[in-house]
Amino acid sequence: MRVTIADVAREAGVSKTTVSRVLNTKGEVDGSTAARVREVIASLGYVPSSGAVGLARGSSRTIGMLVPSLTWPWMGEVLQGVVDTVEAAGYGLLLFTCNRGAESVERFTGQVSARAFDGLLVVEPENTLETITALHRKGLPVVLIDDRGHHPEFPSVVTTNREGGASAARHLLAAGRTRPLIVTGIRHFGCVRERLEGFREVFPTDLVHDGDFTERAGREAVERSIAAGTPFDSVFAHNDLSAAGAVRALRAAGRRVPEDVAVVGFDDIPLARHTEPPLTTVRQPMRAMGEAAAGMLLGHLGGGPVPAAPVVLPTELVVRESAP
Repeated sequence: MRVTIADVAREAGVSKTTVSRVLNTKGEVDGSTAARVREVIASLGYVPSSGAVGLARGSSRTIGMLVPSLTWPWMGEVLQGVVDTVEAAGYGLLLFTCNRGAESVERFTGQVSARAFDGLLVVEPENTLETITALHRKGLPVVLIDDRGHHPEFPSVVTTNREGGASAARHLLAAGRTRPLIVTGIRHFGCVRERLEGFREVFPTDLVHDGDFTERAGREAVERSIAAGTPFDSVFAHNDLSAAGAVRALRAAGRRVPEDVAVVGFDDIPLARHTEPPLTTVRQPMRAMGEAAAGMLLGHLGGGPVPAAPVVLPTELVVRESAP
């Protein structure tokens, strides 16, 4: 059974606050008492948690991060940006996923109540924005990464999704394409609406298939279009997985990429460089988003102001062989 701070306090005959002060090397503890507490810590083999270490100073020096799942293709880049920034500031990171739905959310809110972390970074899991907003209103500092068009009342870091869609459209128009097929992401996401609107403002088209950011969505959109005899000479997919699925279906149908059909994705995850042919795509600065969000949160914890408006980082079109 794990040794707790309560076990140490009981064995040493002091309060938990006194143990925490010893752990934090506070000067308010009598020297002989501090020595006795350290002896008990050593004899019991107690390993202090971040909450115990931070109890006396009112800070855990730990940042929480809530994400839907670690399987999202770009999550690793966001996390790396967060970790680099947080660790450089001497903080730890406590990561929560929502793989188990309501059960995961309940466990997460319990950690908030236990003051296990000082502030929260969020890549919003489905149906959690109301809970996160309530926690923020109760005093928890929160920064959202990719607000999906929800525009919450707390700070956020976003990218130029509309301009990203427009840049894909301009590129295909300049290449002489006339019949683009769009494979969207999940329609109620704000980023999806913005990518679609940005593209269609530059390159109007009614060839739109609703997708869900999966490889299957891109593959099936192409297969259905070919089966229906719908002519198209290009594909704009709302993420790289869907674009990879479109490329696979085109090759299976004997269509050459890019000679017959050009394909453009979105995100620029590592996969984009390794498809055959490599994907032209709209790059989102995922690592920079993680760095910016963590920096904003740490600045706020240090007493600094938070931006009143979202921090917007630019997207960038990366041209490769799928749509030269």
